[in-house]
Amino acid sequence: VQLQASGGGSVQAGGSLRLSCAASGRTFNIYAVGWFRQAPGKEREFVAAIRWSGYSTFYADSAKGRFTISRDNPKNAVYLQMNSLKPEDTAVYFCASGLSPLWGPPLAHTPTYDYWGQGTQVTVSS
Repeated sequence: VQLQASGGGSVQAGGSLRLSCAASGRTFNIYAVGWFRQAPGKEREFVAAIRWSGYSTFYADSAKGRFTISRDNPKNAVYLQMNSLKPEDTAVYFCASGLSPLWGPPLAHTPTYDYWGQGTQVTVSS
């Protein structure tokens, strides 16, 4: 599975961005796709995840109410709509796919995921 994240950019606080994650290869093996972010000097942090088939979603507390994860299976794509952005949302955002049938809290951990995209920079200015 190959993943390509895109859609990052620079916005002012309160603005919105939509990130895209395009999957290719053996996508039928994917169980879930997650978004993570990593700010300079910090560990990679879970943001949200979605089942590849079905509509179950799982969010970090920091994302609830502001971010929405969705998918478009015919396009092999997963999206992260980010609204009401804050300066603390500034980070490189990565998408990742997991093949194991894990759900809930394990999704917040990087070892759950088998493939990672290259990341896209999001910068939110105050």
